[in-house]
Amino acid sequence: MKLQHYLGGLEGLGPVSTETRVFVDIWETRIFGIHTAMMALSSQLPLPQTPSAFHTIWTWADLRKGAESLNPFDYFKYRYYEKWLGGISGYFVEQGYISQQELDALTEEYYANPDKPLPQGGAEAIDDRVVQYLVIGDSPKRDVDVHFDFAVGDAVAIRNVPSIEHTRLPGFLRNKTGTVETVYDGAYTYLCDTSTDGVGAAMPVYCVRFEPEELWPGNAETNFTLYADLYAFYVEAPEAAEKAKAA
Repeated sequence: MKLQHYLGGLEGLGPVSTETRVFVDIWETRIFGIHTAMMALSSQLPLPQTPSAFHTIWTWADLRKGAESLNPFDYFKYRYYEKWLGGISGYFVEQGYISQQELDALTEEYYANPDKPLPQGGAEAIDDRVVQYLVIGDSPKRDVDVHFDFAVGDAVAIRNVPSIEHTRLPGFLRNKTGTVETVYDGAYTYLCDTSTDGVGAAMPVYCVRFEPEELWPGNAETNFTLYADLYAFYVEAPEAAEKAKAA
């Protein structure tokens, strides 16, 4: 199965969860807190420098590629924050903060004794930095000059980019055509400098309009229109797409 983390637009997938709670169990709040602290300590925002054993860069892309690189069957088996936990745990092992053997041993300890006290942090400076990070927020918009290849009304084709770990391109839009509805001011990145499917350095973002018949030929209602905000890397001229297919 390809791109199991973005199945919107596909048919026959079974019932959809209508759970509205942000956190279902208390442990999920801890996973979210760990991720937020890692983001705050990695952030390049004007925040006070805080002594910490965490010395690498963690982004939303790292979180998602760690979770979504799971075997597709495992991906559907685990709950949302279980996938987050997998991505965070894998990152700490990959970066050398803990070995897989140490992590497995600690896991077994807590399985055997669920009431064992959890490690405590308590560094007030780090807590303050996390709070400031949440107040300021982190935007993908960058103040750089970029070239816009398309204008409102232009027909565009959507590329079928390779995706190994994570993508911002909905699977059901690949190889389809649409029309540019909006050209957003400025340039945007995905809060990281590199990505396996091309979204890295700041680039334009377009809102593209799609007609249902184009997306689901002969099997779609006609009383709606679908819009998608897409990075420039995913969009190309229809002529270029046809040339690539013929090559």
